[in-house]
Amino acid sequence: MAKAKIAYVCSDCGGEFPRWQGQCSECGAWNTISEFRVAPKQSSAGAKYVGYAGQVENKVQTLSNIDLQALPRFSSGYKELDRVLGGGIVPGSAILIGGSPGAGKSTLLLQTMCYLAQHMTTLYVTGEESLQQVAMRAHRLGLPSDKLNVLAETNVETICTHAVNLKPAIIVVDSIQVMHVLDVQSAPGSVSQVREGAAYLTRFAKQNNVAVVLVGHVTKDGSLAGPKVLEHCIDASVMLDGDEDGRYRTLRGTKNRFGAVNELGVFAMTDKGLKEVTNPSAIFLNRAEGDSSGSSVTVLWEGTRPLLVEIQALVDASQMGNPRRIAVGLDQNRLAMLLAVLHRHGGLMLGDQDVFVNVVGGVKVSETSVDLALLLAMVSSFRDQPLDRELVVFGEVGLAGEIRPVPSGQERLREAAKHGFKKAIVPKANMPKDAIPGMKVIGIARLSEALEHL
Repeated sequence: MAKAKIAYVCSDCGGEFPRWQGQCSECGAWNTISEFRVAPKQSSAGAKYVGYAGQVENKVQTLSNIDLQALPRFSSGYKELDRVLGGGIVPGSAILIGGSPGAGKSTLLLQTMCYLAQHMTTLYVTGEESLQQVAMRAHRLGLPSDKLNVLAETNVETICTHAVNLKPAIIVVDSIQVMHVLDVQSAPGSVSQVREGAAYLTRFAKQNNVAVVLVGHVTKDGSLAGPKVLEHCIDASVMLDGDEDGRYRTLRGTKNRFGAVNELGVFAMTDKGLKEVTNPSAIFLNRAEGDSSGSSVTVLWEGTRPLLVEIQALVDASQMGNPRRIAVGLDQNRLAMLLAVLHRHGGLMLGDQDVFVNVVGGVKVSETSVDLALLLAMVSSFRDQPLDRELVVFGEVGLAGEIRPVPSGQERLREAAKHGFKKAIVPKANMPKDAIPGMKVIGIARLSEALEHL
């Protein structure tokens, strides 16, 4: 028997090294290199790595001759999940779903599989729960369980053998961290087992045109556990986020070879499982009664739809020598930059003030269209002067104090008008060509102009 080769792999970037070292010389991370046992080569083992996913009968052809109708997408039964995946599930794709414990990964996939089982052959593989536990959860959620095929197994080769005989259209593996491959000698959950297990299942998905959904654990900082190559070998990676004591869950794609990665799906956790939220703006815009300072409303653009959220700010005199700057749901570095712009071009000095900002509803905002709304919320709190409840604000603020336009400005205004907002402050370049019924739109070019309308 050939001796197994030992390599050392960085779990962050996937770099390989001949010996262990404390710091990865590829990405600079410390204490991320672990032992990886490479399976010994056999006489015919190289054939499975030849060609696309092990398929050796390939020929050169032009891109226009590829038949796109041969493998059409199919719906998961949830419009929010289909939206994040790019319009549905692609046969032969490998999808990785991650999330913190209790976020609802297994619940969402069990609901999806019970729905799909009514129309096609499916296989739900559990490696962390017994079949009785899965059946109890399905019964508690009131799901139809008469046609869903389930299997309790942790060996990847055995799973694929059952799948060859069953010929399912989709397989769910919960989770990839407990699966193991016989050729790899290390324990399940190690870098080598996760890497080889995911690669084996991905090859099986490509060769048999079966959609494979892998459930992945996350680390303490919220990133997917395991080697970085795990995210490279799959086709789509989505994260299900949500507070443990919160009701709502957000599903966001971080990688998608078949669609955009900036789509957002929203679910509500109920006693009957996860329910779709078709109008997220109504949730994140649940404002308190009465006027209050430090609150503004802005319109985000998430994928293909607008989303209204409330921005809150609290500016108070600091009792410390170094005032605090705390941002929840926003980039803290951008908050510091906007405070400098407000001082230089708005004439407001907040250097001796504690500044706390928050996005209501737990939404994480990454786009720059929230800049103007955040600045007006901070000025409103500092002056203790409430903004108009029927006012919506969006726009990017530059370092020179200019208000820059944002994409899809007219669609944002129409969404705000649909929710009853009658006044808007937007960049001058985003002024609509045609008047929006029931809404007064004010276009500005400088930060000083926005402060005059408070």
